[in-house]
Amino acid sequence: MKVLFNCKLSQLMGGGTVKSLTCKFVFLIVALLILRALLVPPSPGFGGVEWSNFVYIRNHSPSFGVGVRQDKFLEVPQIVWGLNNQKIAFARACHTARTMNRILLMPSLSASLFYKEIDLLQPISFDRVFQYDKFNALCSGFVQLGRYSDLSNQTRVLEMQKGSGRKWTVERDLDQLRDYSKGEFEDHEVIRIVGKNPFLWHDHWPVKDYAKVFECLVLIDEIGREADRVVSRIRAVGRETQSNSESVELENDSSSFQPLPYVAVHMRVEIDWMIHCKKLEQRLNTNQICSSKKEIMERVANIKGLKTPSVVYLAVADKLLQNSSVLEGWEEGFLPYEKKKLGVDGIYKKYPYLIQSAIDYEVCLRADIFVGNSFSTFSSLIVLERTQKIITMGVNMCGKDVTWPSYAYNIQGESNGPMRWVTNMSHSTLQEISYGTNHISC
Repeated sequence: MKVLFNCKLSQLMGGGTVKSLTCKFVFLIVALLILRALLVPPSPGFGGVEWSNFVYIRNHSPSFGVGVRQDKFLEVPQIVWGLNNQKIAFARACHTARTMNRILLMPSLSASLFYKEIDLLQPISFDRVFQYDKFNALCSGFVQLGRYSDLSNQTRVLEMQKGSGRKWTVERDLDQLRDYSKGEFEDHEVIRIVGKNPFLWHDHWPVKDYAKVFECLVLIDEIGREADRVVSRIRAVGRETQSNSESVELENDSSSFQPLPYVAVHMRVEIDWMIHCKKLEQRLNTNQICSSKKEIMERVANIKGLKTPSVVYLAVADKLLQNSSVLEGWEEGFLPYEKKKLGVDGIYKKYPYLIQSAIDYEVCLRADIFVGNSFSTFSSLIVLERTQKIITMGVNMCGKDVTWPSYAYNIQGESNGPMRWVTNMSHSTLQEISYGTNHISC
């Protein structure tokens, strides 16, 4: 600036020749900056952060991004039901906080699986399942979690009652969020939402935004190691099968063996599920929700290009572990295992329902091939994450030799096999993933 002032004003305004080379350089830089400001539009996104196809592009935002206020918080009810319903509810709470420009106070999850006996629910802190700091690092600039110790005054709380019933429309719900994001409501350090479970809140956000939150959910190290142990045992069974196979020539160098692929099948055949899905088929006038054990086995065996022998890990409800029939009837070359036969049921028994489900989810997520039911939230979220991995790899999701292919056994595909399954990331809400769909193919 001092150099600029030293340049004579008369030379600028009077059309005279600017003799100083320094002045010429300064004037050129100033002119370019002015042109850039006039002609180049601001970067897309909020606070200089752009989310595109799950690629996080950071420009020059502060650590938690412009727009995430550090002194305003949102509190939500305890999150309940199954693991994946809880993950969806948590993501919905995150998006609500983001819409209201507030930090989400770390919510309680539910370790037990009770749908009606609320007093029997076992609360478990979010950071006993997922990594708190990792979440804030991965979702920096998008959403942020906070602790109650961050509050300056825990008594300054405004309660916000969530509406319900048919008259509480999507539009009314969104208007409420907007109203509580401005005016006198902004003065309150904490807004506490009271009412129903966040899973039942109206949905205003696209699939790709949910996928971003799910991407930030990383299991704590203890649970991750348990999942590693289960996957290692599945791989070990595959190696043992190879070693004992007459079609494989044993060599001194064990590295010559290629590990057998393992197929994870989320098998829903328990009685309460069959009752539910039959009613759902009647209501939706379809026959593509329920699948018998026999149909599941036939369709897995007909997956095009699947080589045998193959280890098949069956993710089944604990009540089915007392009945070995799920292991019977598989075609030759398919080696079915559930956690009891695999010898890892002791790992699961150490933990409450929520952790057990998180371990099984991780085991299915890492499988070479996943086969599930497109009306199961558990299966649907696994396929969403696997689809996201394929997208980040830049691979054609509908190609013949896709890494991490997924299938839905409840829908007939090629050669009486299961239908190929990828998540449609362009949907404007999570409706189909939350409640199921038979529109799943490429």
